[in-house]
Formats: sequence, structure tokens, C-alpha cells
Amino acid sequence: MNILKFFTAGSVDDGKSTLIGRLLYDTDSILADQLEALQQSNRKNDDGTIDLAILTDGLRAEREQGITIDVAYKYFQTANRKFIIADTPGHIQYTRNMVTGASTAKLAIILIDARNGVVEQTVRHSYLVSLLGIEHVVVCLNKMDMVDYSETVFDAITDKYKALAAELKLKDVTFIPVSALKGDNVVNESEHMTWYQGRSLLHFLESVDVESGPEYNLARMPIQWVVRPQTDELHDYRGYAGRVLSGSFQLNDRVTVLPSGTSSVIERIEIFDQRPEEVHAGQSVTLHLRDNIDISRGDVLVNSDHLPQSSQLIEADVCWMDSRPLDENITYLLQHNSKVTKCKIREILYKVDINTLEKQDAYDFRLNDIGRVVLKTADALAFDFYTENKANGAAILIDSRTNLTAAALMFRAVAD
Repeated sequence: MNILKFFTAGSVDDGKSTLIGRLLYDTDSILADQLEALQQSNRKNDDGTIDLAILTDGLRAEREQGITIDVAYKYFQTANRKFIIADTPGHIQYTRNMVTGASTAKLAIILIDARNGVVEQTVRHSYLVSLLGIEHVVVCLNKMDMVDYSETVFDAITDKYKALAAELKLKDVTFIPVSALKGDNVVNESEHMTWYQGRSLLHFLESVDVESGPEYNLARMPIQWVVRPQTDELHDYRGYAGRVLSGSFQLNDRVTVLPSGTSSVIERIEIFDQRPEEVHAGQSVTLHLRDNIDISRGDVLVNSDHLPQSSQLIEADVCWMDSRPLDENITYLLQHNSKVTKCKIREILYKVDINTLEKQDAYDFRLNDIGRVVLKTADALAFDFYTENKANGAAILIDSRTNLTAAALMFRAVAD
């Protein structure tokens, strides 16, 4: 059974937490003690029913203010699929939290209040979805019960969003009219919108295909550890342990070690006491090569037929996450998978106004700012462009003064 990771986004009060609560409640994914706590809670809807948003509003400030601040992860499954949900905040001041929650998602659910239509937050979140390369988007027009389940309202909003999706080059966009409060089209099909012939949200999530992408031909495994027991029983044992980022490796595959460029052939694959002939993305393995090669933590094993980029000068999109602004005069640490190297920002190319999507000249980056920079690393990185392989095309900047994560990076080009 495969796992679908998705996240929700939308303006404050669009009903993200209620939608997730409805998914959990109507699929019987709530534990008995949680259900009892819900029923005893003093947070109720106007009609006296349970406020399902409590399921994801975990922080005291969230419960008091009725907004989402941090990223809340919820897990449930049906007979067809397992799900990991990231309920991300909609407020502009928590943009970094949204980017964090969305970074590993395969699908985005963007909520639009049917009474308000496409608003600035809709544009902002859709841009972030495009920036993060999330290919599948579900636009849920929520609170349809408050517009009398009008097909005309639904059509007008979908037409406007389609124009935005075309501008942002969002590829796979599905529109579903729902009422998270009443349960229409969330788990079960609605009786109030007979004009809608599509599936409910849950049925769509169970069937959407998210397992294809360009990265599946790009075998990449950063080395986490060189295994050398040097015992009497394992005197000559030399294995290279790590987690396969993308693609797959098979016995007798020719691989290249980067940054050295040395090649060899996979002679044995180990997963605990098993000896599989093939391993895939997401598996933690130990590989043995035919030749004894100088390999260290931070090196990358790749398939020799599909080599990544290798450069010290890189153009990258940046989402700034630190309360301290970007400082071009200091040296940051860049962590790319298991590789850590020193790094300096050479140039700020532009900053994006994510309300208007305009690119603006900029001299600094501050908390939640997004734009593009040129950076130079002390060591060459073996990376893919983010559009081709997200797993090997992203990194983080670390402020060496505080050891705090300063920014998320998405590699876009080799700089001149």
C-alpha cells in the first residue's frame, strides 16, 4: 500500500483544519479518547455540532485565536492508500512554516472560500505550489453551503483560477466543490450538488497517480557512512551505506562516485540480512562496489548514464526562514543531503512580491522573503535542477553563528 503525502493551504478561516477534521472524522480515523475530548470541548459550531478544527489546532494560541500557526501532521488510511496530511498555516507571517510543510508533499489542496473567490492568499499559495514543483493540485471550493450550493458561483471561481493556473504553469488542477462543515463531497458525494459529476475529495485522493516523474530515471544515493568493521570475521568488508534519494540501483549497474568522478560496478546490495537485486528511492541500503575506491561521507553515488550537475556557482530560489536578514558579508553553511560545505551569497538577483508575482530588485532578504540568488560553495556540489529531481535539487542554508536554519534553497541553474 503506497503513501500519499499532501498538504492544505488557504486563507485564514477558509476551513483547512475543518476539512482535515472532516476527513478524519468521516473515515473513522479518530481514536476513542480523541472523540471523547472533542465531544467535551467547549468549542462548538453555531448549530451545536463538534468543531472538527480542534483535531489539528494543537497549540494553545491556535485554539484561542482559531488560526493555524504551526504545521500539524495527521495520519490516516483507507483500504486503498495511506495518507500523511500537513495542515499548513495560511497567514503571510507563517510562510516559512507553509514551505516546510509542503516541501515533501506530492499533492496540494488549496481551499477557496466560495463567498470570497480567488483572493491574495490564493495567489500567494498557488505561487508557492508552483515554486515547490508540486504537480498535482486540488482546488476545493469550500463553504458551498453558504452560497446555496450554486453551480454559477462554482463556475465563476474555477474560470478565474484556471487563468491563474495557466500563468503559474500549474499542470494537473482538479476542482471539487465541498462543505467541510456539512461533509458535502469530502468523504461522501453530496446530495445537494447533483450538477457536480466528479468524485468526492477522498475518492480522488485514493485514486490519483503520483508515482511518475522525471526523477525516476535519476539514481542518486548520498553516502552517509562507510562501513568498515575490520574484525577477524569481516576483515575485508567495505560497504557504503545511505538512503536512495531517487531512481533505483541494480546489481551490476555501473555507477559513478562524485565529486571524484571514479566509476565502478555494484557487486552486492544489502538491506539488513537480505540481498536484493534492486533497490528503490526511499530505501536505506548498503552497497558494495567491485573496486576499492576512496569514498567519504557526503560523496554521492549516481548511475553513470545520467550524471547530475557539478558546480560551485549555482543559481537558487530562496525562501528566507531566519529572523536575521541575509548578510552577504558572512559565510554560511550549505547542507545538501549529507554534504556540508561553506557558502557565500555572491549576488541577489531579485525578490518576488508574492502578492503580485512581480520580480523586484532587492538588496536584502528578510523573514518569509522569496527570490533568487547566486551562491558560491567552497566545494563542488553534485546536484540536479529542482525541476528535474526535487530530492537532489534542494538544500538548506545554516547560519554558522547560531546553527539555525536560515533558508531553504531550490537549485535552478548553473551560474556563469
